[in-house]
Amino acid sequence: MSSHLLSAPLIITMAPAGVVLKDHALLVEAGRIAALGPAAELRQAHPAATARDFPHALLMPGLINAHCHSGILRGTAEGQPVWEWLRLFIDPMHRVLQPDEAEIASRLCYAEALLSGTTTITDMWRFMDGSARAAETLGIRAELVPYVGEHPDHNYFETLDSNEALIEGWHGRAGGRIRVWVGLEHLFYATPAALARAVAMSRRHQVGFHTHSNESRFDVEETQRRYGVRPVEALDRAGVFAAPRVLLAHGVWLSDSEIALLAARGGAVAHNPISNLKLASGIAPVEKLLAAGVAVGLGTDGEKENNNLDLFEELKSASLLAKHLAQHAAALDSWDVLRLGTTLGAQALGLGAVTGSLAVGQRADVIAVRTDTPRMTPLLPDGPLPNLHHNLVHAVRGGDVDFTMVDGRVVVEGGRLLSADLAELIRDANRAIGPLLARREQWIRSSGGAKTAITYGG
Repeated sequence: MSSHLLSAPLIITMAPAGVVLKDHALLVEAGRIAALGPAAELRQAHPAATARDFPHALLMPGLINAHCHSGILRGTAEGQPVWEWLRLFIDPMHRVLQPDEAEIASRLCYAEALLSGTTTITDMWRFMDGSARAAETLGIRAELVPYVGEHPDHNYFETLDSNEALIEGWHGRAGGRIRVWVGLEHLFYATPAALARAVAMSRRHQVGFHTHSNESRFDVEETQRRYGVRPVEALDRAGVFAAPRVLLAHGVWLSDSEIALLAARGGAVAHNPISNLKLASGIAPVEKLLAAGVAVGLGTDGEKENNNLDLFEELKSASLLAKHLAQHAAALDSWDVLRLGTTLGAQALGLGAVTGSLAVGQRADVIAVRTDTPRMTPLLPDGPLPNLHHNLVHAVRGGDVDFTMVDGRVVVEGGRLLSADLAELIRDANRAIGPLLARREQWIRSSGGAKTAITYGG
């Protein structure tokens, strides 16, 4: 693998947050950051390295999506709170989804993520051999989490058998870029025996465990009705925190005692601000979680509940929601928000030694964000009113990303995807959506799987 020398007027390292380097460069060798220093010195010391200068951009760590679902239902599953949304739109789709459609969805979603500056994605999805192939080809760093349902009422998802097969076939592949977790859609989607097996499987393979929890009021109320305790307490009683790593998606309706329990057990939370707003789920207590020492990452959730995978939008939404929740305009400082999308997201995934910052020894997951745009103007990296971090959180959009490198491989350059034909990915998704929706509608009509049949225009 050739070496690269990436230089820019400004580099944000996130090691620690708040460090902004001027006229520096990164030397990338064998997929790692081998050196970080003044650009002129590194150019002189490494004349053979492939030089890429970004005079109108800043370099920063690639963003980390701590919770996502591949899919191609964008804009077709609207207007319902989360549990009705699942029953009316999502669960019927899972009953009829085909492996080729699942792979097409992952390929398109991973492309969208890379183009908007995400270098690591945590994807909970179906038929994930296809997702692994997509991640391997497109070059993204992927934490693959099969959508497992091991319960007689939810027997139309992945199984623990297919989850284990994916671990055995793909965990650690692509030079370590692809890792596989044990996944569970929700506590309700597993029998006690299945949950115990899931935890044992996670421990045996030394991989993480990921599920949804405390997403809605209904989630909490129904857990209390079924188990007599709140969701995190129910997971704790079931032994889930014996897994090497536990990441809970959403965490909107966490009590103070649950936050303390998460902190004590080393659990992490994936905060999904836009999805939680769109599905009217609520606002997660991010500042309380951080104050308790819980690692919090940022997630987009899926394309159907967001409706895009732009983590820069999540940065802004996380900041605004924290301020609204606290009724305090200074809540969740912009540097802390950037930590959610980088170093804390990496910590939540157990990747803190691998990615999330630009430091010597880290894997080279790097993005260039254009600074010659109205959204980044004025640009004040220092002085009495520095605004660089505020602009990144509150102004930048994923389309401002000009360059993406993952594990030392350039996958986006000049805003163009290099690792796949984007037009082909879009054509494949447009061809797949019609038959998928038709089969879903047929299932709904024939089974009585929804209160009323869903009709689609156009």
